[in-house]
Amino acid sequence: MEPPGNPGRFIHGLERQWTLKRERAEYECERARRQYDAVEPENRLVARSLESIWESKLREVEKVEQDYRRWKTEQTVALNADDRARIAAFGIDLPDLWERIENSERKAMLRLVIDKVILDQRRAKGMVWIRIIWQTGAATEHWVMRRTQSYAEAAHADVLEQRIRELNAAGMMDAEVATALNIEGLRNSLDGLFDHNTVHLLRQRWNIPTVKINGVEHNPPRWPDGSYSIQGAATALGVTEQTVFKWLKRGKLQGRQLKKGQPWQVDLTVQQIKALTAPNYSMTPSRKAAS
Repeated sequence: MEPPGNPGRFIHGLERQWTLKRERAEYECERARRQYDAVEPENRLVARSLESIWESKLREVEKVEQDYRRWKTEQTVALNADDRARIAAFGIDLPDLWERIENSERKAMLRLVIDKVILDQRRAKGMVWIRIIWQTGAATEHWVMRRTQSYAEAAHADVLEQRIRELNAAGMMDAEVATALNIEGLRNSLDGLFDHNTVHLLRQRWNIPTVKINGVEHNPPRWPDGSYSIQGAATALGVTEQTVFKWLKRGKLQGRQLKKGQPWQVDLTVQQIKALTAPNYSMTPSRKAAS
């Protein structure tokens, strides 16, 4: 038995491909001859058409035989001991070889095993149908997701929307949703990774509300842990909601958000409320909507 990577095995594989290609050409030619022989002589139009097909198949057999003899000659001349050693090394690490050779050489290698490739982008939304016809005459079919500029054209848009809704309903913020989608192997319309901005835009597209600790309800004056909402703090201090935001920014008030996009939870004690309550507070309505 020949060891792995032996050049004899490599050449034997190519010889097998050529044998199958020659047999295929001869079979097609013989079938064309039988069709010609079966036609009635008085049906001259059909007979001429079948005769033309038969002649075409004969020429194809001749061409395959010529190509085969040329290949055999090249192998006899070109494959010396060094070449065989190189082929053996290539067989061991074909992916590395593929990265290092030129495109013209890659095409030459593919032509040894592939006759033609047919593509169709119209059979299914966001997908490419591929049919590979091998030199042996066999054919295989494959589906590949293609890149799209719009999620309206993306093949996995429905699956993606459903998954974002599920993760959103589980209380995940946009960044967490993006991480989960990436871990699950889902990709954006350009076949890239998700980030929080993409998830945010998709939520807007599909009318998925922002996750809040109180669901879709309005913020209550106080949260279960005793902290105040923006609205509750504004009422307790006798100021506008905008003023509460300013005081949080300046550090005059202490508060927190569980995550960005969540409502504020403002910490206020009775002493702070007394200290910050102003006798003449602003009646100007807030220009910033409370989150």
